[in-house]
Amino acid sequence: MLTTQQVIIPMKSTLFAIKGNNILCPDGFNKGILLIDGAKIVDFVDQLPVNYEGKIIDAAERIVMPGLIDCHVHINEPGRSHWEGFDTATKAAAAGGITSMVEMPLNATPVTTNRKNFEIKLKAAANKLHVNCGFWGGVVPDNEHELNDLLESGVFGLKAFLTHSGIDDFPNTTASHLRKALLILKKHNKPLLVHCELDEPHHDSHLLEKSPNSYQAYLKSRPKSWENKAVQLMIDLCRETQSAVHLVHISSAEALPLIRAAKLEGLPITAETCPQYLCLFAEMIPDGATQYKCAPPIREKQNNELLWEALKDGTLDFIVTDHSPAPPDIKETSSGNFAKAWGGIAGLQFLLPLIFTAAKERGFTVEQLAKLTSLHVAQFIGMAETKGKLQKGYDADIVCWDQTKSFTVKQDLIHHRHKICPYEGMNLLGVVEQCWVAGELVFDKGNFLHLEQGKILLK
Repeated sequence: MLTTQQVIIPMKSTLFAIKGNNILCPDGFNKGILLIDGAKIVDFVDQLPVNYEGKIIDAAERIVMPGLIDCHVHINEPGRSHWEGFDTATKAAAAGGITSMVEMPLNATPVTTNRKNFEIKLKAAANKLHVNCGFWGGVVPDNEHELNDLLESGVFGLKAFLTHSGIDDFPNTTASHLRKALLILKKHNKPLLVHCELDEPHHDSHLLEKSPNSYQAYLKSRPKSWENKAVQLMIDLCRETQSAVHLVHISSAEALPLIRAAKLEGLPITAETCPQYLCLFAEMIPDGATQYKCAPPIREKQNNELLWEALKDGTLDFIVTDHSPAPPDIKETSSGNFAKAWGGIAGLQFLLPLIFTAAKERGFTVEQLAKLTSLHVAQFIGMAETKGKLQKGYDADIVCWDQTKSFTVKQDLIHHRHKICPYEGMNLLGVVEQCWVAGELVFDKGNFLHLEQGKILLK
């Protein structure tokens, strides 16, 4: 990728350069100069073009790499923008080096289960996006007749739940519903994303009712067996239909052999996990600390270490946040009641430092992390020809961060709407300094500069 000879590029007012010693190219880290013109990367060279007069940004030893892509985000607008909204969510994303995201179809009102509701979502997002944003549609029991139209309208695929979603207007589906949806999705070459929990009675189901403030009771109320059985069901449906299935937020290490075997079989199946399952563990969570509540729950440290191994061997394809915030009253921060609290983790802004801090201790390289948080996600959402790489012709979605600096997560740093965050107080390594979206500097060392640069992504 590095051009060794001097090149001449017609001068334009939008041309600028990022030079540095740690620029992550497709073939690894290189010293050189990244040339950007407008929204695109023009080239990567070892010296500036003749008579270059444009702006030069010196990244020095900091890491320059493709912007992160998070394809599992709940923004909740319209209808529940008091939980979160496009403005605050995409500011938090930019501050964390995330340049593109794909938003989930539920928690907003109306839910994105038909074309009409999708158009309402698009209008709500207009002029509020500070990073790029695409959208998933949803599968619910009564919308089979809406799916073709919804998929043709530009959503990236469809999301379904096998258990109650937490929102009554997005009910869970059964194998029968999903079999039909998968056949429709196959025609459109788009994936089905599934929340894998099959709730059924078990011997610990009474514990949470007796001790609603106990985290251990909450953990036992959603056992690994729920997730394991749901994963097996989706593997079976994937095999039957040969349609792409994506398993969201995998938390149970017991499900990993099932996924691994399905991949070896050649099934079109992918899987993700999230920072809460990699960087947090059940033994550290005190009773009443509902900021840690999510579904599936944060599990034991030994379980979570196996998820890291699955990221190394490719069983798990990438890492996304499942950012799902809620106001303090809905999170039951005063009562500490896990039985009533909204199950969602707020942490969109801290994906990069969370993963870098924990992964470095386990021998991961930055190149591996860039694949797990950008390239592999771009491939999954079908945008690998324009995003996920610093390469000529690709979108100039770029993050520059200091791998040597650390910081403590404090409320005054948080840009998402509510400051409830399980990572508060953690000391993390890796400070995001600059974030470009389509060649525009949106975030610069704590300040937002050129906002509303994000584009609506359609598929």
